[in-house]
Amino acid sequence: MDKRQAQVQGDQEVYELNPEVKKYSLLDSGFMETNKGSFRLEHPINGSSPYEARYYLRAVVSKNLDSLKLSITDKSGMHNINMFKIKDVEKEISDYRYLMNFLKEKNVLVK
Repeated sequence: MDKRQAQVQGDQEVYELNPEVKKYSLLDSGFMETNKGSFRLEHPINGSSPYEARYYLRAVVSKNLDSLKLSITDKSGMHNINMFKIKDVEKEISDYRYLMNFLKEKNVLVK
């Protein structure tokens, strides 16, 4: 897998950073620019309630828009989680798929 491609632990899908991605596309999609110039998105994976999110999608795009990292973490952000091995997370997985489709529609990712 090259550095433009990423996949979250346990997911069969591999996502790729759109070669045409622009800084404003990232900002428009909810990414925040970090102090070091890279772009970071942390989005709750809601399931049924945004206030009780157990998991977070974390996406990081490098400063020069040439690499992508994806992970699903717990609330603390310290532990990578394989959400696909956990029971009763159909709503969360559906929410995750929705988020990834949103990022494709915003021309951040391609499949």
